[in-house]
Amino acid sequence: MAVRWESVRHHEMNPKIDDRLSIAQCATLACLLEATTPKPGNVHRSADFEDLCFNDFVVSAVAIGPAMETSQQRGVGTAVLEAIRATRALVPTNTNLGCVLLIAPLAAVSQEQSLVRGICSVLDSLTANDARMVYEAIQIASPGGLGQVSNMDIHDAAPSDLLEAMKLASERDLVARQYTIAFADVLMRIVPWLEEGQAEGWSLTTAIIHAHIRLMSESPDSLIARKCGAKAAKESAERASNVVASGRPGSEPYQQALSDFDFWLRSDGHDRNPGTSADLIAAGLFAALRDGRLISPFQ
Repeated sequence: MAVRWESVRHHEMNPKIDDRLSIAQCATLACLLEATTPKPGNVHRSADFEDLCFNDFVVSAVAIGPAMETSQQRGVGTAVLEAIRATRALVPTNTNLGCVLLIAPLAAVSQEQSLVRGICSVLDSLTANDARMVYEAIQIASPGGLGQVSNMDIHDAAPSDLLEAMKLASERDLVARQYTIAFADVLMRIVPWLEEGQAEGWSLTTAIIHAHIRLMSESPDSLIARKCGAKAAKESAERASNVVASGRPGSEPYQQALSDFDFWLRSDGHDRNPGTSADLIAAGLFAALRDGRLISPFQ
């Protein structure tokens, strides 16, 4: 049973239906905004990795739109699998598995409902077929640093209960954790942080970067943990906390601390890439776009 909240009124700001972007547009735009923003340690339009470039993320953002549009009608598992197949037909490596696993359940919520209320029903309705398709999608994407576990390993046959598998993985993976807490990190932390940033008069780019840093400071990035170990992930969180404490975004001390953090993240190849945090930011952007909670133009 998915976690539920007793008080959600403040988080139910739905725009008029006629003013909404389509689900596909929200998914693609969220991924584009995330990838374009120069977040520390991630690929963006001014920073590529040796085996992964900004254009890979642009192509991937476009690839997933049609599948996300059908998530409510055809199911989360189908949407995840079709999105990953569409991506891998165009991009030779994993660029968006985490984003897809996060956005597909949110996309499955009826647009007549707020995400906070509707996500619990979606998660509680996941079937064995959803589990099978999600496992197949993960195997196709072949994300780095997964390793092996003794129970419900991703290389084994899919379990009948996807939520149980996510629960077992939630201690070591922030994406899996969202399935066990009704996406609270996305809906109750990241989305409000984005809104707060824009309310302060920051550009959306600045709001995204600061939300990314805050998330890393409070929840050590699980991709860094898988690739480099828990000690490195903890250090990344401490360094992110130093950026948050350095001053107001845009100030000279903040910008210097941000630059230093970016340098440290990139100084070990791209093993310290905070990719899981980026996935959660993309999901937060999707949720905010879907519910009309961002101020345009999106600069």
